[in-house]
Amino acid sequence: MQGSKLTKTLSKLYVQVLIGIVAGVLVGHFIPDIGSQMKPLGDIFIRLIRMLLAPIIFASVVVGIARMNDIHEAGRVGVKAVLYFEIASTLALGIGLVVVNVLKPGSGMNIDPAHIDSAAISTYTHSAHQHGMLDFFMSIVPNSVVGAFANGEMLPVIFFSVLLAIALARLGPRTAPFVDLLDMFLQAMFGVVRIVMYAAPIGAFGGMAFTVAKYGIGTLASFGELMLALYATSVLFIVVVLGAVMRLCGLSLWKFLRYIKDEIFITFGTASTEAVLPQMMIKLEKLGCSKPVVGMVLPTGYTFNADGTAIYLTMAAIFIAQAMNIHLSIWDQLLVLGVLLLTSKGSAGVAGAGFVALAATLASMQKIPVSGLVLLLGVDRFLNEARAVTNLIGNGVATIAVARWERAIDMKTARAVLDQDDRMRGETAHDTATDAPEPAMRSQSR
Repeated sequence: MQGSKLTKTLSKLYVQVLIGIVAGVLVGHFIPDIGSQMKPLGDIFIRLIRMLLAPIIFASVVVGIARMNDIHEAGRVGVKAVLYFEIASTLALGIGLVVVNVLKPGSGMNIDPAHIDSAAISTYTHSAHQHGMLDFFMSIVPNSVVGAFANGEMLPVIFFSVLLAIALARLGPRTAPFVDLLDMFLQAMFGVVRIVMYAAPIGAFGGMAFTVAKYGIGTLASFGELMLALYATSVLFIVVVLGAVMRLCGLSLWKFLRYIKDEIFITFGTASTEAVLPQMMIKLEKLGCSKPVVGMVLPTGYTFNADGTAIYLTMAAIFIAQAMNIHLSIWDQLLVLGVLLLTSKGSAGVAGAGFVALAATLASMQKIPVSGLVLLLGVDRFLNEARAVTNLIGNGVATIAVARWERAIDMKTARAVLDQDDRMRGETAHDTATDAPEPAMRSQSR
């Protein structure tokens, strides 16, 4: 019985991913020469997922909107989603600003800006000049639909999908066969996702092994206060802010976190929310959220609702100022917050989006040297895990909140799914507790 219990536990995806993360840390620390060569394992897994994102988002949005009874519902959902995103992002930025001022993780480092070599961040600073708000809005409309799909550009794909869905809805019942075909295609894509997810533990192993081998455990000690501050702030935001949102929706945050535990561990191991976007769409629909809301809110939230990134941006900007002994008045810090409300959106879709947004913010203020980004290079990958997990949870809660606001979630189904997950855990624990005395009871009955 114990063997079967162990096999059952090891067959769970989140357990396999956790083993992959631990193994990656050990290999990266004790065998760094091998660990530094494991990066392709993580990259291949991310590529496998990314190749599926554009077709899945396209089919989800088109099928969902085309089957709406009222086409105005799509516009209403979009407005409510953007409003929620802005409120959540502002709260995240504000909480990060308060915590970094209380904990002061950069104080005492006494870094001289004149002695910093900024060559290592030239890629990010160059990108920062090319991704302002105007560039962001221009990027929503693709030069070519085919190009948007080929490059995996999320917002242009969503934009084209919404236009096509509206056109199909206006054409009426005669488009039903095409919509049904897209729905079948979507189910096939989800089937591919289930196959690809078998590689998740390997991807998590490769990502962690490379990170620890390249930057070393010592990096964590050097920037321990900043890491502790960011992780603590992320937990505070999830528990207090997202917990309050879930209570307003009539659901338990804790049960929801346990429901998406596989996705949380995969995101932590790969530092990528994209790796679990298809799985999150499946789970939120299973939870009772309507397909149109999930198809519109969740992918769009990846650009507009990066709660973890917002926390990181304010903390990182003030951390650099503290490390360089640069005094910022309350008005200076409020200016940082205001600029970040814009730049955090303007860098969406760019590789190293957090760094690009931070570089754009510092460059626009001209009070904190952009070269200070060098201080974060070594530890950024470890910080990225916290903000990625926070982004994931934040977008899941956002989808539920908008669905509840729109009355597009079956609350009976949602509670049943979350409670069933809890009951299954309870039954597993009960079985484990009663395994030992069972043979004795059987022998007595004989």
